[in-house]
Amino acid sequence: MASLPHDLLGAIDELRVARKAVILAHYYQEPDIQDIADHIGDSLQLARAAQATDAEVILFCGVHFMAETAKILNPGRIVLIPDLEAGCSLADACPAPALARMKARHPDHAVVSYINCSAEVKALSDVICTSSNAERVINSFPKDQKILFAPDRNLGAWLEKRTGRDMLLWQGTCIVHETFSEQKLVELKVKHPGAQVVAHPECEPSLLAYADFVGSTSALLAHVVKTDAPAFIVATEPGILHQMAKAAPGKLLLPLPGMDETCACNECPHMRRNTLEKIYLALRDLQPRIEMDETLRLAALKPLERMMQL
Repeated sequence: MASLPHDLLGAIDELRVARKAVILAHYYQEPDIQDIADHIGDSLQLARAAQATDAEVILFCGVHFMAETAKILNPGRIVLIPDLEAGCSLADACPAPALARMKARHPDHAVVSYINCSAEVKALSDVICTSSNAERVINSFPKDQKILFAPDRNLGAWLEKRTGRDMLLWQGTCIVHETFSEQKLVELKVKHPGAQVVAHPECEPSLLAYADFVGSTSALLAHVVKTDAPAFIVATEPGILHQMAKAAPGKLLLPLPGMDETCACNECPHMRRNTLEKIYLALRDLQPRIEMDETLRLAALKPLERMMQL
């Protein structure tokens, strides 16, 4: 491998123009990656940005299922991911063959899958949802329609409370959101009594019980900006704090620690696989690419289109 350029940011910008590329970055990426992105957002925002762009190359700084979604929506474009091994514990927790078997055992259930899943799981689903539109998606079904919700049991449990539906829940979890410490949360609340707790619905129900506001990553950002509280305890991946600090510079932002103080367990190890160096190499070499069988792509596209319609 040739040596990297001295001016890495300048080289990325040059390649962005030369490749007619757009760089998309999830809120959980490192701050330096967020700062060079053309679009920053959560899963739904980036799915829409990928579909709307006229770029010839889409570089998705996130995890594998996100880049897959961009490819599903943009089959004629080159879709890159800086590190092909940037996976997702939640997506891995729901293998498509296992979901197919459960679906066969419950043929009267509509399958609603959280977007944090593989293309193969999307293809088995009736409709996809994100954390920002999941409640709307569930409520779009008649009250008597049985629902199998995959793969996140915590988001599913939160949706059951919000919608009053009794759903069959796949038992997957996110390794980041399930490791937050309830004890540390209580300690932070005692130390900062004026702080609001904002939490992503992928957190465990015991943590969500403390939350003043529960919502998607973008909804948490909007809440911090518009709410008068002086401080916020943030129960989601700490990458979002970069945008929160920029949008609400006068507020105290307190990331919720994990249970193990010896590790950065509240950081997604998959998201952190992406680096500026890998972004440069991906644009230089147009690799690694997301490739997909057309039959699978069309099957996965249908539930995504239904989500977009909702």
